[in-house]
Amino acid sequence: MNKDRADFTQGSILQKLFWFMVPILGALILQAAYGAVDLLVVGRFGSTSGLSAVSTGSQVLNLVTFVVTQLAMGITVLIARYLGEKKPDRIAPLLGGGAVVFAIISVGLCIVLVCLAHPISVLMQAPKESLDLTVSYVRICGCGIFFIVAYNLLSAIFRGLGDSKSPLLFVLVACVVNIFGDLFLVAGLHMDAAGAALATVFAQAVSVVCAVVMLLKKKLPFKLSKKDFRLNHQCRVFLQIGLPLALQECLTQLSFLALCAFVNRLGLEASSGYGVASKIVNFAMLVPSALMQSMASFVSQNVGAGNQKRAKRSMFTGIGVGLGFGCVVFILVMTKGDVLAACFSSDAAVIQKGFEYLKGFAPETIATAVLFSMIGYFNGNQKTLWVMVQGLVQTLLVRLPLAYYMSIQPNASLTNIGLAAPASTLVGVVLNVGFYIYLNRSQKEETLGKA
Repeated sequence: MNKDRADFTQGSILQKLFWFMVPILGALILQAAYGAVDLLVVGRFGSTSGLSAVSTGSQVLNLVTFVVTQLAMGITVLIARYLGEKKPDRIAPLLGGGAVVFAIISVGLCIVLVCLAHPISVLMQAPKESLDLTVSYVRICGCGIFFIVAYNLLSAIFRGLGDSKSPLLFVLVACVVNIFGDLFLVAGLHMDAAGAALATVFAQAVSVVCAVVMLLKKKLPFKLSKKDFRLNHQCRVFLQIGLPLALQECLTQLSFLALCAFVNRLGLEASSGYGVASKIVNFAMLVPSALMQSMASFVSQNVGAGNQKRAKRSMFTGIGVGLGFGCVVFILVMTKGDVLAACFSSDAAVIQKGFEYLKGFAPETIATAVLFSMIGYFNGNQKTLWVMVQGLVQTLLVRLPLAYYMSIQPNASLTNIGLAAPASTLVGVVLNVGFYIYLNRSQKEETLGKA
């Protein structure tokens, strides 16, 4: 790891943020490709029912993955904070306690996904033609959930240490293994959705092994011992940061599951079209997501070093970068959405339905550029309770009600349903701008009080 690049407290903000963000963006691109490959191979070599099953089942898997990622954000933020404060001795018990907590979570998730795969699929209103395939997909992924959780925890640790390149390598390995697994199991053995699920689990397992090996070989600024692997004080500290984010993300992803269920009611073609559009959406959100993850570590390290001004400048730098990319993606999605959808399916009706949803979703690519950079800034400041509150407002008061209302209209349009996402994000931007102004004033008053 390049120590100079891992020190975010000095030097050019744009340059440091860029070099830290690029590997994170690369990892996110590969993760999106990872999920897209399942859909692409099943769409080309499987059935329409299998395509719907992967679409619905992957929404459930995304819920788990994103919630675990946000919970692990507590570890990322604290590692960066302790490095900024020059207190590396606190990191070992943090990692040991975190490993125990995430192991417990893995067991719970495995039991839920394996035992309740059928009720979950029914709740998602998976079309009758694809119900059995959806159940198989969810159950197989549930059996391998330990590897999915472990990967996200290890990636969070490396990012907290200022190393964003190693997680890129992990996901690259997983992506390559998944491609070959999909081609062998789906295209070769014709296992349809079940084959895609098996390939996913095996690829994650290989990735985790690589991550553990690299962590053991890495020169760390602390020593990790057996006594650190227990529930300790650091568990409570990282959970205080990560739990609000995890709860907010859980409800956000549940809203997307509900949205998937709303769309599933419109039929198999709409379900498959939405699944295709969701994969394109994943790619469209890559830069904002990379900025959010980068911002948390970047800001936290500067806050730990007592440099709030630099932390604020990094947020505005991130917003500028995000808006530039967001405008380009907006134009691409609006004008070439049907071409993008055709990459995942040869069914004209599925392509049309996917393009319909993308037209409504498109403004989200611009609005999210602002929202995600601000969320990353608040995460780095450990204001995760606020992040949870604004997320709940977006989800429960805007996105879900609006999507449901649009879905029950006569001749319901996927374009109108897609508008629920940018509408809720715009509300989030307004809320976060207000909170930033409030936080800025509070910090100034606190500084004046100390003076």
